[in-house]
Amino acid sequence: MLSISEFSEMCHLPPQTLRFYHSEGLLVPAHVDEQTGYRGYRFEQVEQAMLITVLRGTGMSVKLVRRALAEPDATPALLQQHGAEVERQRRAQDEAIRDARAFVHSWPDVRRRRVPEMTVVSKPVPATPDGRTSYEWDEGHAAITATVQDVVKTVESCGAAVSGLPWQTMANETPEQRRRNLTGEEPSLLVKVPVTADEDTLAALPGDVEVQLFEARDELSIFIPGKTSIAKHCTALSRLARHPLDAAYVDIARVRHVLHDDGVESAAPICNLDAGEAAG
Repeated sequence: MLSISEFSEMCHLPPQTLRFYHSEGLLVPAHVDEQTGYRGYRFEQVEQAMLITVLRGTGMSVKLVRRALAEPDATPALLQQHGAEVERQRRAQDEAIRDARAFVHSWPDVRRRRVPEMTVVSKPVPATPDGRTSYEWDEGHAAITATVQDVVKTVESCGAAVSGLPWQTMANETPEQRRRNLTGEEPSLLVKVPVTADEDTLAALPGDVEVQLFEARDELSIFIPGKTSIAKHCTALSRLARHPLDAAYVDIARVRHVLHDDGVESAAPICNLDAGEAAG
């Protein structure tokens, strides 16, 4: 019988780790003295300790390791499942590191610009979740991306050319859209894709999209790099709303979110305090 100190040295596992494995049912000592609480291990248990160390070294949870020990035939499948999860986490961490670097090297700042008049093709986004959780937010962004891709495909199939970056905005252009927003009905978002085409080509577009004229306007905009999130969205709106303007204000209700490959640019029109309309 080996003492916990001897077994610890043999397996290169600290005594506190062995006690933890005992409490979790992973590596139960061969004998525990009822009076002193001293643990004793058999030499053959080194093999089990080695297997636990190998599995834990992959980052597997105690729960998964316990299952692997209880069901040896399931271990290959459990390792494959764990490997896929580790790869997903690595991709997420790599993306987070790129995101953080972008912020550290160039903190997003608000800028003013003049946006020219343009022709756009607009389409409602199918029902999306409220976005109250990160999962729902990602699900909504995926729906927006899919709608943009659908509009681009429709536009190009009819012979028109995409002439700029697409954007998303709240669906509040008509009384019916505003009613839906107030009652929480779907859809509540629109995607818009700038296009260049003659009148005949635009007239040939299917009825599920609408051709609109986007009027020239002065805007405040801020670009937030990386994957979109609720916090980034709120940060952009906060920075736009707090930006100082002379005899004018920024209309957050009419904000549009321009979809870049490496982030989202939030832009809202500048309105004169006297006229209450977009400046310029």
